[in-house]
Amino acid sequence: MSSPSPRKPRKKKKDTTKSTEITKNQILTTNKKTTAAIPTFPLASILWPARGSTSQWVTLPLILMAVGLFRWSAGFWGYSGFNTPFMYGDFEAQRHWMEITTHLPVSQWYFYDLEYWGLDYPPLTAYHSWLLGNLGSFINPTWFELESSRGFEGQLLKVYMRATVLVSEYLVYIPAAVILNRGLSRLHGVSKWESSIALTAILMQPATILIDHAHFQYNTVMLGFTIASISSIVAGRTLWACVFFVSALCFKQMALYYAPAIFAYLLGVCISPRPSIIRFIGIAIVTLFTFATIFAPLLLGALVDSHRNISPTPDLTDPPLPSLLLSLPISLDRQAWYFPPILQLSQSIHRIFPFARGIFEDKVANLWCALHTVHKLHHYSKAAIQRVSLLMTIVSILPASMIISLFPRKELIPWAMASTAWGFYLCSFQVHEKSVLLPLLPMTVMLGGDGGLGMETRGWIGWANLLGTWTLFPLLKRDELRVPYAVLSLLWAYLLSLPPTSLSLYTARTTQSKTGLRITTRALHLAFYAAMLGWHVLEAFVPTPAGKPDLWVVLNVLVGAAGFGICYLWCTWQLILRSGVLEDYFGVRLRLESNNIAAAEKKKK
Repeated sequence: MSSPSPRKPRKKKKDTTKSTEITKNQILTTNKKTTAAIPTFPLASILWPARGSTSQWVTLPLILMAVGLFRWSAGFWGYSGFNTPFMYGDFEAQRHWMEITTHLPVSQWYFYDLEYWGLDYPPLTAYHSWLLGNLGSFINPTWFELESSRGFEGQLLKVYMRATVLVSEYLVYIPAAVILNRGLSRLHGVSKWESSIALTAILMQPATILIDHAHFQYNTVMLGFTIASISSIVAGRTLWACVFFVSALCFKQMALYYAPAIFAYLLGVCISPRPSIIRFIGIAIVTLFTFATIFAPLLLGALVDSHRNISPTPDLTDPPLPSLLLSLPISLDRQAWYFPPILQLSQSIHRIFPFARGIFEDKVANLWCALHTVHKLHHYSKAAIQRVSLLMTIVSILPASMIISLFPRKELIPWAMASTAWGFYLCSFQVHEKSVLLPLLPMTVMLGGDGGLGMETRGWIGWANLLGTWTLFPLLKRDELRVPYAVLSLLWAYLLSLPPTSLSLYTARTTQSKTGLRITTRALHLAFYAAMLGWHVLEAFVPTPAGKPDLWVVLNVLVGAAGFGICYLWCTWQLILRSGVLEDYFGVRLRLESNNIAAAEKKKK
């Protein structure tokens, strides 16, 4: 009888809670009394149990359920246009597009009653509205009856519309954000625990929740396609990046804010490290094919309706042509077989790019609205303003576009997109206040990147997000959304230890001084935080002077525009630093925050 094999003792797991290591993102510090490692901000503390061997298949569903709960709760409050006839607001606009796409022929979608929320988004939005309108009509046909359903605000309709936003987001935006966050963590060597913290912060971004789930829109579909494009670039799938970015453009035209950075990057990978005509041709073919595929139902529908003698404007025997057709050097035969799809294409472009409108929509915290407060722009012709706006936009996007084309590295693409998006927001024509979501997106996803949760990057990204949300307050106030604004903004600030809930990020003293916030950064951020808090006190308790009813809103615009200009400069500077252009061309060696952390840890050992 053989003797039993000697029992091998189980290896003990390393007690990470006693470790004094400084993580890649500097989110742990050492308790001086117990020498245990403790998180530096609440969100890391909440996810502390997931730091060990907890499976991501446990952590991820819990995160998604938690962020979904906050999204659904935001929908319990008001929305754009609630009980405000005749035009109502964005809720009615989205419902109306479901109404017309469900009941009208395709050729009439971009022509029908343009004075009452005429369709002015690209075809993918129209198809999305058609799908949701048909599903809703199956539940209750009265929700989307043609004309008679205008202004309908039934409770079940509200539940359905809120649910469509949530489902659309969880089908497009959430999966794309999860995949990108994991891709960035692998690219930069960030641990799964830190990646989970970053993902939670990204999905709890207050501005996106407030605009889509409270105010009511479907921006996360477009933003989701954009994130999928970034994720494809990070994964090295350039052609898929083209497909997803064209999809974003064809859902909402505001994705053009990112187009210069995407175009410059794709051009760069076709040139560097050596020119590749095959890659260039492949990108061009896939891009054109994706555009053609998305526009095909609209154009083919126009051909079919023409064959069936269905006019796009049945109430007009000789409708005016879109300005794009009128500007052509040749005249087209209205009876020709090719005229209906050309008319449909030109009308959709005319609706998508409303150059006939003003340079900004309402009061928005960008360059032109801020300038208008001290020097009235209506004294100049619209054509002159458009040309100056175009010139300023080109100047603002040029630095990022040049750098990403010269250094087409995947880790730089979010910074380039943030820079060009801020340039568009500040300088372009016909900007909405809700467009601030676009530059905030690439900034926020970098929480999952190299040093993203470190003190400097977290401080800047947190400040930009809270400032952007603050500039949305006048819009949210009109929709009676003060409570969700306060709850979501303060919650996000608390989770990341940001003012006004905590000053720890700005008062922390570290033995490695290079890893903390610079004195100038602390002073700048705290000054803006103080201005935002002071503005809320004035807006809530001090009436505006007689004859100046918009004084507090104008002050909001001026402070916001100044802050966004600083955000643009910071993102552009970060892109320059990380690209290495200063070192390569000028011999200037500069250290990033992540390098400082690593150097401090090495010195400590």
